[in-house]
Amino acid sequence: MPLEGVPLLGHALRGALSCAAVDEIAVVAPASHRQQAHAIAEGVCRGLGSSTPVTVVVGGAERGDSVAAGLRALGADVDVVLVHDAARCLTPVDVFDRVVAGVRSGVVAVVPGAPVVDTIKQVDADGFVVATPDRAALRAVQTPQGFRRDVLERAHAGGSDATDDAGLVERLGERVLVVDGDPRALKVTTPADLEAAARLLTAP
Repeated sequence: MPLEGVPLLGHALRGALSCAAVDEIAVVAPASHRQQAHAIAEGVCRGLGSSTPVTVVVGGAERGDSVAAGLRALGADVDVVLVHDAARCLTPVDVFDRVVAGVRSGVVAVVPGAPVVDTIKQVDADGFVVATPDRAALRAVQTPQGFRRDVLERAHAGGSDATDDAGLVERLGERVLVVDGDPRALKVTTPADLEAAARLLTAP
């Protein structure tokens, strides 16, 4: 999907490649879009003059399968892994930097998050409210999520039925640190999101 003439994946790769700590990238794409993803990656690297290796691999049926495929594509010397959604294509480089710094400080898992501004209700199967969590303690989680590689691999070995990778790590009993996210890291999933991203991209 283009955003101001550039595919979302292209914007996402520009952000990742702008992080000095990123040594290599594995783009996980559907088999039907592998060649297109490869062409986008080549174009971005050429445009930035980047020599960072970018490999395109075919993903799986579920998110966990795709992350596992990306992990297998990384070099053996990679010890910190960032898992990023191309749909969060405008995530600024300082978010990448905060996540990497958190993992490098000794934390095994770090995610960026933003304070929740709406009141959240937990409901049962019939739609009745059963709890109202204190929103001051809630965060809307973004990407990239950062992990010590061995911990992420162990998390995926135990199953992949979570909405994010941090959830799998939590099941191991490991603690996950939340660092500041950014409003620009919105997830583009609807036409309205695409319009909002275009406004962010063209804002002075």
